[in-house]
Amino acid sequence: MEENNAQKPLLFMLTYLLMKRRRDLNSMDVERRNEIQRRQRHRQYFLQRQKRTLMMPLTQSTQNCSCPIPTRVWSNTESTDWWERVVMREFQPADWLEKFRMSKETFFFLCGKLKPRLTRQDTRLRPALPLEKRVAVALWRLATNVEYRTISELFGVGRSTVCKCVREVCHAIVVLLKPMYLCLPSEQELEDAAKLFQSRWGFPHCVGVLGSLHVPIIAPSSNTDSYWNSQGWLSVVMQAAVNGLGHFWDVCAGFPGGTEHAVILQNSTLWAQACEGGLTPNPPRSFMGRPLGYLMLGDAGYPLRSWLLKCYPESPRAMMPDSQQTFNRRLMRAHSVLDVALLRLRARWQCLHKRNDCGLDVVPTMVLACCILHNLCEVHGDIFVEEWVDVVKHGECPQPTETLSLSSEEDEGEEVRILYCEYFEQQEQEHSQSN
Repeated sequence: MEENNAQKPLLFMLTYLLMKRRRDLNSMDVERRNEIQRRQRHRQYFLQRQKRTLMMPLTQSTQNCSCPIPTRVWSNTESTDWWERVVMREFQPADWLEKFRMSKETFFFLCGKLKPRLTRQDTRLRPALPLEKRVAVALWRLATNVEYRTISELFGVGRSTVCKCVREVCHAIVVLLKPMYLCLPSEQELEDAAKLFQSRWGFPHCVGVLGSLHVPIIAPSSNTDSYWNSQGWLSVVMQAAVNGLGHFWDVCAGFPGGTEHAVILQNSTLWAQACEGGLTPNPPRSFMGRPLGYLMLGDAGYPLRSWLLKCYPESPRAMMPDSQQTFNRRLMRAHSVLDVALLRLRARWQCLHKRNDCGLDVVPTMVLACCILHNLCEVHGDIFVEEWVDVVKHGECPQPTETLSLSSEEDEGEEVRILYCEYFEQQEQEHSQSN
């Protein structure tokens, strides 16, 4: 017992010495690392100082010289002859349509509209990329969906520059042109749209058709399961409303491919505007002896509302009344204007048809930009080449078919639908009597 007590101070002393030695070694390592970092900082400081000293005479001589120093535009590719000589000087009208999906006049009109946001200043070291070339790079990507590397070699710019041009141009199109070419119609425009639908499609009080488009994408880094659609491929959904001319006036993009149509609609600004009376004229127009606001047409995936009509559910023809069959036939005839508009949109801008390898933060902006450019080309009367449609019709990603909405149907919507059945039945009787 006494021997154990005598050994305790010795063990305590040894433990203390070992811990002290470990602390000393750790502190020496820390001091060594700090000294290395200090020397590195000093070396970088002196190198930067030496570089500035060497650059000062060059900068002064540049300021005193009026002639520009020949340097390359922000690029890793030396040749820009294709853009400067072939496109700007030798392209024919058909070439502009084929490569940029718009006429030369519309292209320069677009460049003028985007100038306030895309103009860049030259620096002493490099000239800025011309505005027209930046817009052309973005349009080439939207029209063909080819890889950044191919566009980089074609235009003589770096791949990072191509990516930056696509982002900036699409964002500028949405910010500057959306209020002009993609906005809720005014009351007069709604009235004109209702007259057009009645005269061209035989559907009174209708101001638009509502539908959706699935845009193919690559697998996202997270939440992949929600992007699988009913056809078994990954997509982002775009909800779109078009008028009787096939022009888009409301677009909501960015929802995962597995999202139901009703959910997208209820989370869009169109739903809030319509529910708050944004589609109701003041005073309401009369239809079949009762006041009725304007309305839209949708597919089976949307809920039935007083301002949103859809077809009656499919059933054997013997079990469906003639009035309902007539209503479905008239609605599908008017609904075809949306199908044609979406087909022309995808044919003109094939980034919406082929698998898009851009990030999910860019795809919604690209979709909006394509819709705005579609309206711009349609308003300016640019030629649409029918051969573009063949690529879309033989595509790898067929559009999913709509599924019946599980949302509760509105009684007032059913009353409006019955009212239209009576209207179409009355028209059928008058037509048969006249013959």
